[in-house]
Amino acid sequence: MMLDREGVTLALADLEQAFPKVSCALEHEDAFTLLVATMLSAQCTDKQVNRVTPALFEKYPHPKDFAALTPTELEPLIKSCGFYHDKARNIIAACIALVTRFNGEVPSTMEELVSLPGVGRKTANVVLSNAFNVPAIAVDTHVFRVSNRIGLAQAKDVEKTEKQLMENIPKELWSVSHHRLIALGRQICSARNPKCGVCALREVCSYNAVLR
Repeated sequence: MMLDREGVTLALADLEQAFPKVSCALEHEDAFTLLVATMLSAQCTDKQVNRVTPALFEKYPHPKDFAALTPTELEPLIKSCGFYHDKARNIIAACIALVTRFNGEVPSTMEELVSLPGVGRKTANVVLSNAFNVPAIAVDTHVFRVSNRIGLAQAKDVEKTEKQLMENIPKELWSVSHHRLIALGRQICSARNPKCGVCALREVCSYNAVLR
């Protein structure tokens, strides 16, 4: 059940109170390192990505360095992040595109970012929000699950969820709400056995209302 306007306002206030200070969990130095880290984070924890990327970027700090690699050279360095065959191929292809089409710079628009191999809306939104300070809501597995449970969205796919969140949440709160929803999903609102009894949003949450 979708929250009404008052419910949305209360939910956002509860989120802010529960998670006042939030930031991107992926360690990065610039838009490029964030782009690669986000591509590596698919089906992988941010903690594991953060274990891999320092040595990776020390060895290959620029898009041109990755563009010169073969998948077999990159794969051993990112194997622990999972799906390393596809990730290696996409990262190299994206870096080739950065070098040949964007002068080695990460573009700052959604249209240009999603034109890169292996970059979808979620990855693009992470980069836009955290590297370029563009208001955006990246819908990962946590944001999708939590927002639909709470009632900030009511959709069966990530694109509709993103659209509904953008409609329901004030634009100036898009980016920070994304991080707060992730924090809620990781710490409280897990996929199995969510800790509804200690959740700051339990009074407004549609999912908890059903359980009651």
